[in-house]
Amino acid sequence: MTNMNAASPLGNVKICFYGAGSMAEAIVRGLTETRAAAPESITVTNRQNADRLRELQDRYGVVPALEPEARQQALAGADVIVLGMKPKDAVEALLSLKPLLRPEQILVSLIAGLSIDTMERLIGRKQPIVRTMPNTSSTIGLGATGLSFSEALSPEGRSLGLAMFDAVGMTAVVEERLLETVTAVSGSGPAYIYYMMEAMIQAGVAQGLTREAAHALTVQTVRGAAEMARLTGEAPAELRRKVTSPNGTTQAAIDTLERLGFADAVRQAMNRCAERAGELGRAIADEALTR
Repeated sequence: MTNMNAASPLGNVKICFYGAGSMAEAIVRGLTETRAAAPESITVTNRQNADRLRELQDRYGVVPALEPEARQQALAGADVIVLGMKPKDAVEALLSLKPLLRPEQILVSLIAGLSIDTMERLIGRKQPIVRTMPNTSSTIGLGATGLSFSEALSPEGRSLGLAMFDAVGMTAVVEERLLETVTAVSGSGPAYIYYMMEAMIQAGVAQGLTREAAHALTVQTVRGAAEMARLTGEAPAELRRKVTSPNGTTQAAIDTLERLGFADAVRQAMNRCAERAGELGRAIADEALTR
């Protein structure tokens, strides 16, 4: 018998993951490792990759729904259905779910760009929905997830949604229109940091460090900087000022970044990221309206 976290609102909830990709696995891992939900109450399903479902069963003890009939039963019987398929498959998946859904079932969407309005149009009614924008750091329990809720979602449903993503990091509830901004800040944000790290490693190698040394120093520097910001609670600008001596080495580097328009480049990149999130959402909505 699994020892459950008694305080978890997910304790007696049946959860079905429709789609079993890396983000779905991150949430399954978080739920099972923190004991927020029992493995036997979690079912995983996808369209055709049975080996992937067995892999998740072996790793986390969850229940695979391998056959079409088992998949339909799992979806129909779940209290919470987590939509984890690719955006291109979302419209077809929701249309196939429509005859199975009960009005009280909660949908948790991991699908970038898929709005609550589009989901409800496809379903044909108001539905309790948690729309989310997690990021890849959820796979190590350090995720940052933005959440928005549909009008039909109860306070208990909100607690369920928050508990699910608190298990893989931190959560922030925002207005749905701001999920595009969340995408720009944290959804795509890890890639900006990795890109910066790539450049730092390359510069270190060009100046004579071994690639191994440049990599290790860069990773530890980013890790330490993030922990300083988290543990002290100080604004990054203040932390930067504390390590920037007038006319010193850091000042020379910051002056160069400013001269080359570093901050403006970041702003423009994030603006474009948010715009692209909106474009993807409109494309999904357009497809839905043609059905």
